[in-house]
Amino acid sequence: MSPVVLAESGTETKIFVLDTNVLMHDPSALFKFQEHHVYLPMTVLEELDNAKLGVSEVARNVRQTNRFIDELLTAQKEIEIEKGLQLSQFKATEEPYKCSGRLFFQTVAHGPNLPKSLPGNKNDNSILNTIISLKEEIADHEIILISKDINLRIKATILGIKAEDYANDRVVDDLDLLFSGSRQLASDFWDVHGKQIESWQEEGKAFYEVESVAGEAWYPNQFIYIDNDFEAIVRRKSGSGVLIEVCQNFYGQRHSVWGITARNREQNFALNLLMDPEIDFVTLSGSAGTGKTLLALAAGLTQTLDQGLYKEIIMTRVTIPIGEDIGFLPGSEEEKMTPWMGALMDNMEVLTGSDQKNSWEQAATNDLLRNRIKIRSLNFMRGRTFQNKYIIIDEAQNLTSKQMKTLVTRSGTGTKIVCLGNLKQIDTPYLTETTSGMTYVVDRFKHWDHSGHITLMNVERSRLADYASEAL
Repeated sequence: MSPVVLAESGTETKIFVLDTNVLMHDPSALFKFQEHHVYLPMTVLEELDNAKLGVSEVARNVRQTNRFIDELLTAQKEIEIEKGLQLSQFKATEEPYKCSGRLFFQTVAHGPNLPKSLPGNKNDNSILNTIISLKEEIADHEIILISKDINLRIKATILGIKAEDYANDRVVDDLDLLFSGSRQLASDFWDVHGKQIESWQEEGKAFYEVESVAGEAWYPNQFIYIDNDFEAIVRRKSGSGVLIEVCQNFYGQRHSVWGITARNREQNFALNLLMDPEIDFVTLSGSAGTGKTLLALAAGLTQTLDQGLYKEIIMTRVTIPIGEDIGFLPGSEEEKMTPWMGALMDNMEVLTGSDQKNSWEQAATNDLLRNRIKIRSLNFMRGRTFQNKYIIIDEAQNLTSKQMKTLVTRSGTGTKIVCLGNLKQIDTPYLTETTSGMTYVVDRFKHWDHSGHITLMNVERSRLADYASEAL
């Protein structure tokens, strides 16, 4: 007996066999294959059952997947399983998915003694054996394995099975296409637009209104510059024109932020975003040593202690080690997070000038800052609301899009969130540069008037770090 019945499907309809890790990563993957069919081997359902317990993000996704499948089964009790569950009848998801395919389950056992099958009882081999049998029974439909496991895709390709990564959560096709936050204008910009530009000054700030040219993309709070002569920020689109404001100058010591000055153009852009109270969400990306944490902390201390815009600074990050895990950490939540906050401690030494103070002054400064800077774990963020806080999310490239959504939606009135990350250093399994939660928010927030992004380019840590980032 054939495991699926495809009497009403055309030969151009494909069958996508989903690996467990796809559903662990995105439960809504069931509904994202449009007119094509989805097939779940029994091994996948067993692995979902084994991973459903716990409070991790994976366990939550597994439980959501199980709820989706249960609601599909409940809504279509009269249908024969072999004919599949109609995915288009499911209306309980957060967003309407345009899918017209069916969900099929493995109902016939496929043992390892079949021709061309793999030996042993490994789950990956069981999935591959199921696909091999499925290809023999349904020869007129293309069958594709979808998995985030590279090794499984390699084994499938060796066996003649078409295998692909799950790409529906990919924000951009290539990281080079991601919004950088800044844009260089042609050197003849003023000559070309001269007759279409209006300029004025207001409250000590210089503004320009430029007529928008067809084909030019202008985003709110995007920075524009002309060589080393002109730096400005796009404030808003107004009809057919674009309102531009000349950037504040944070280069000289007179305009320093908690003693920190901009060493390059991108750092000046970053400080313009960080010091602007009208911008609620800031993302800073860049390689190690470009100054992301230092700039964010300096701006946070100035606006918290000097200007009183925020009550306190909250800093958090994902706890993923580079090497072997050091194991259980005793103490309170803040004490457990301290080993992960080396970047905070290093930058605090720079900002407080510890090498220029005696022990009494340093102790007094540390006590003051300890009362205004809180270290929090991501594990306890769900359900909270932060009012009038300056939140720094470090290593944001290791967050998934759903984790990022959970964190950003914690913000209450008067809260500013700053996300820092290096998209070249992702440690979370199954997460890539194009699917990272930081990539996701940079792309989704680029049209919003109260957000800004900048990619820091130059390493300013030291000449050794600068050379190492290029040569190694």
